Amino acid sequence: MTVEILYPELCNLYGDRGNIDYLRRCLPADYHQTHIGDEPWFVQHEVDLIYLCSMTERSQERVIRALTPYRERLAELVAAGKHFLLTGNAMEVFGKTIQDGEKTISGLGLLDLTARRILPKRANSLFLGDFQGTKIVGYTSRFSHMESALPPLFTVEKGLGRSEGATVEGIRSGGVLGTYLLGPLLVLNPDFTRWLLDDLGAADTPLAFETEVRRAYQARLEQFQGNIEF
Repeated sequence: MTVEILYPELCNLYGDRGNIDYLRRCLPADYHQTHIGDEPWFVQHEVDLIYLCSMTERSQERVIRALTPYRERLAELVAAGKHFLLTGNAMEVFGKTIQDGEKTISGLGLLDLTARRILPKRANSLFLGDFQGTKIVGYTSRFSHMESALPPLFTVEKGLGRSEGATVEGIRSGGVLGTYLLGPLLVLNPDFTRWLLDDLGAADTPLAFETEVRRAYQARLEQFQGNIEF
């Protein structure tokens, strides 16, 4: 199994690198890091999971430029159902456009979504939601909202969804999983991580530190289900 981490020198906000740190401890695989200026591993090799996480707005434009020459290969991987985990504002890179005031930034056009930046206002929120009957906890901190006809990844119980007033959060399109949730997501949500490992074909792989992460998850869930302010 092969996992590729895209542009870790730019995509390193909000502790989201912790998703890969945790995945390394759970999943025996070949891990490849692609840096700005490198040809991505996925261009000439097969991959099972591509990970891209939170970045600044300026870095979004750099990442779009870096990936544009490989758009057709990415389209092939998306069509083949390969897994992508896109956290924070990374899914906007794969969308159609990002609107920043009067400026329109073209994305890779691989996902049917559009984003709208709300700079200088920052949207901050704790999050409690659902994924296939499992409670999801996390938080979001971002300068944008998105609109999409794609199915969501999560439904919202408390907190901010993928746009103001939305009852859904993130997107799920084939093997592409996109969410604004930070945290890191995989450490905070052991049942979701278990599902991801199973979906990757690693059903026999145990969760790392399972007792500890489940205890932490239960404590956070009880807190979020209480009277805490969202």
